[in-house]
Amino acid sequence: MLKLNYSGFFLEAGTDEAGRGCLSGPVVAAAVILPKNFENELLNDSKQLTEKEREKLRLFIEKTALAYAVSFVYQQEVDQVNVLQASIMGMHRSIDELSITPEFIIVDGNKFKPYKNVPYQTIVKGDAKFMSIAAASILAKTYRDEYMKKIHQEFPQYNWQQNKGYPTKQHREAIKQFGVTPHHRKTFKLLPDQLKFNF
Repeated sequence: MLKLNYSGFFLEAGTDEAGRGCLSGPVVAAAVILPKNFENELLNDSKQLTEKEREKLRLFIEKTALAYAVSFVYQQEVDQVNVLQASIMGMHRSIDELSITPEFIIVDGNKFKPYKNVPYQTIVKGDAKFMSIAAASILAKTYRDEYMKKIHQEFPQYNWQQNKGYPTKQHREAIKQFGVTPHHRKTFKLLPDQLKFNF
């Protein structure tokens, strides 16, 4: 059962990201502040849900949250700063964009950098423990999936509408066969035999 609040502060923001382990596309982060009477039976860590359930929840979260924001850190930036920094950067940007300043921040995972003077707590597997982090994970995942489907139209041979840029066998085969696109992260090990690659 997910808990609604960690800190006791009313304006507690949960934040999470999606797409860290992908070979292509952006890291997408989200931040969400939920009202104190928020409840939803279906809400869970986005990885435990079907695509249909996530889409349904996205609409519900956007309608009922006190504030939410989603931000994209594109592959060029991921290559510049590394994926962990890109994730933290994305979470900070999302918090920046919230229409309400949070009094406390709870973060999925174990890495974060202080955001202004707002106290925070990192929580490992937080998306399976706290509603606002689960909500942020759903927004990050659905917005990212939508974006990957869009760029799939441009490069259908990589099948991003299905693999979403993750390193599936099929995705690696396509990289081997067709090379890399502007959407690929150049600092990632795109192929096991990376040495044969010339950018």
